[in-house]
Amino acid sequence: MSSISPQPIQNSLLLVAFHFPPQTGSSGLLRSLKFSRYLPEFGWQPLVLTANARAYESTDPQKETIPHTALPVLRAFGLDTKRHLGFRGAYLDWMALPDRWVSWVLGAVPTGFQAIRKYRLDAILSTFPISTAILIGFLLHRLTGKPWIVDLRDSMTEEGYPKDPTERRVRLWIERNAIRHASRIIFTADSTRRMYLDRYPELSRDRCVVIPNGYDEEDFASLVERPVEAIPDNQPVRLLHTGLVYPEERDPRPFFQALARLKQEGKISPGTLRIAFRAAGSEDFFQKIVNTLGIADLIQFQPHVGYRQALQECADADGLLIFQAANCDHQIPAKAYEYLRLRKPLFALTSYSGDTAALLRDAGGSSIVNLADQNEIYRALPAFLNAVRTATHPLPHPEKVLQYARRSQAQMLANCLNDVKHHLAPLAQEKSVVHSTGG
Repeated sequence: MSSISPQPIQNSLLLVAFHFPPQTGSSGLLRSLKFSRYLPEFGWQPLVLTANARAYESTDPQKETIPHTALPVLRAFGLDTKRHLGFRGAYLDWMALPDRWVSWVLGAVPTGFQAIRKYRLDAILSTFPISTAILIGFLLHRLTGKPWIVDLRDSMTEEGYPKDPTERRVRLWIERNAIRHASRIIFTADSTRRMYLDRYPELSRDRCVVIPNGYDEEDFASLVERPVEAIPDNQPVRLLHTGLVYPEERDPRPFFQALARLKQEGKISPGTLRIAFRAAGSEDFFQKIVNTLGIADLIQFQPHVGYRQALQECADADGLLIFQAANCDHQIPAKAYEYLRLRKPLFALTSYSGDTAALLRDAGGSSIVNLADQNEIYRALPAFLNAVRTATHPLPHPEKVLQYARRSQAQMLANCLNDVKHHLAPLAQEKSVVHSTGG
């Protein structure tokens, strides 16, 4: 984008991120990866502190190349309590607080402390959704006095979440320390920012920054993007969902039930509609449901593939599916931004009040229905399929989509870091004067 003006490297940052290549299975790793790729263009050199590969449940060395940086990627000792410290998958609850990767603290804190001293790093940025990463950032901040920025992304706690009361207490303790000690708190949605401002009166607005998730244009450069065209009557409409489908947060059962009704009434069939769920997770659970409903010939559950292959499949699909329940109103699936960039018709099963619906309404190109309402899905899906088949469904607006490019978001983060450094520099100089005069 022409409005972005790269700057020479002049500042350095410790980026504490659990999700980082070769980890796979979490779209959240792209946020850390793309920040580390583009921050140097705006005057900040990141040093990534992540876990060693054994801590990850799944890895794919070919998933994404790590951008070349002037500073190394540090991989500290860490274990998965369930896989490494449990017995047949069972373990003591306290061994996984705040999460199963709490042992990462043992390796990450000394490694991060040494790196801050060795490279004279200017700031610390720790990123959710692994709570241990926030804990590590807090401990390093207290040990070194370096300014700490928390990329909270989504809410760490909400009413009744997490369900386990002990885990909730531990998370709340980490969250309160983040609110108290972090120079900035970064959110991915404005409603989450508002929720935290209401929850913590001591949290000032100028300490809150919204940097949404997004897409990287380079990831789309090698794709073969098929134009949206009318689909012949003798071919099925092909819908695709990529990524995890949670039984609660993205419950697809009302959707499946609506499909069963439409099939029974002869309004859809395997000859007119095919739906693929790529890397949905809980496949056995969902397969039993679709078998019982008699729609197994409409739906296929497919295994995980590499990121670029998944993007190509999205580009090849006739339409794309999004699932997001009302209990996740303060969150937006990371895939939504990639879907928008592909400019395909979207069938969004979500709540009308959440950030996901707000994003899609603003960007255009989506048919939005209530995820929990089988009858509404039953009524809306045939019209959506007909619009896709006839190539008359609206598409996302290109000018709206551009604002979510990852490079622009790295610039937003660099501006945040510059602001922190600018405001803290006078304080550091004042302390230096006091110390030098014996005050």
